[in-house]
Amino acid sequence: MGRHSELDVGLVVSAHGRHVVVETPEGERVQCHLRGKKSECVVGDRVRWQASGDEGVVEKVEPRRNLLMRQDEWRTKSFAANIDQVLMLVAGEPMFSESQLSRALIAAESAGIPVRVLLNKAELPQAEAARERLQPYRAMGVEVLEASLKTRPEESRALLTPVLQDAATLVLGPSGTGKSTLVNLMVQDAQAQVGDISQALNSGRHTTTTTRWYWLDPAVRRGALIDSPGFQEFGLRHIPAEELPMLMPDLRAHVPECRFYNCTHRHEPGCGVRVAVERGDIAASRYRIYGEIREELERTKW
Repeated sequence: MGRHSELDVGLVVSAHGRHVVVETPEGERVQCHLRGKKSECVVGDRVRWQASGDEGVVEKVEPRRNLLMRQDEWRTKSFAANIDQVLMLVAGEPMFSESQLSRALIAAESAGIPVRVLLNKAELPQAEAARERLQPYRAMGVEVLEASLKTRPEESRALLTPVLQDAATLVLGPSGTGKSTLVNLMVQDAQAQVGDISQALNSGRHTTTTTRWYWLDPAVRRGALIDSPGFQEFGLRHIPAEELPMLMPDLRAHVPECRFYNCTHRHEPGCGVRVAVERGDIAASRYRIYGEIREELERTKW
C-alpha cells in the first residue's frame, strides 16, 4: 500500500486556481489547497487529502477516466474530469456559432466523451434557422434534443430527467443560451449548493467564473450537472493536425476513399473527402470549419 492509501478520499466540486473545494463521502465540503507547484485539480477529480486545521491539503489526484480541455496559443483550460457526457446548449437567439459547436464536439471526441446537443428556446421563430444549421450534426449521429427551458419548464424537465438523472453531465454553451436556467430547473436547491461552496471558500461570491459540480438530488448524490463559465474561444491546440479528420465523424467516413494515406483533404488528387463535399455528403460549412482548424493546428509547435 502506498503512503496515500490511508488518506481520505474526496470529490472536487469546485476549483479556483490553487484552492479547491473537496466533498467528503458524507457530503461535507472542505476548502483544500494543492500540495506542490505542478499539481492541478479540476472539478470531477477524485483526490486523496488530509485535514490541516480547518482546511485540508490535496496530496494526490487519482487517475482520471477522462478530461475535457481546450487549449489556445496562450493557455490550457481544463473543464472537468471523469464525466459521463457533455450537454452542449445552443439556441437560435443568439444564433449559435457552428465553429464553437464543432470544436466542442472534436474536443469531446478526442477525450472519448459522448455529447448531446440541446436546442433551447425551441418555441422562438429563430429556432427554425438553428434547426437547419444542426442538420449536418444530426446526419452524422449527434443526438439533438429540443426544449423551452423558460417557457415550458415542466415539459423540459420531463424530457431531460431520463437523460441526466444517472450521469455526471458537463453543461457547455455560450452565455445567453440558458445554462443557469437549466441548472435551476433540474437541480434541487441549486442556490443552497452554491452557498455551500461559497461558505467552504469563506467567500460570499456567487460567481459563474468558476466551474461547479451540482448534485441533481443532494440526498441520493447520483446524477450531477457541472456548470462551466461561458467561453469566447475554444482552442484545440492539444490535438495533432493529422488526427483532426478522424475526430470529425462526417469526414472520417470518407477518409478510406483517399488515394494517399497521409492526405490532408485540401489539395491532393484522389481525395475521398473533397469528392464527398462536392457530392453534398459532407456539408460545406463543416469542410470550411475543418480547413480553419487544420490551419490553426499546423501552426502549433509541438
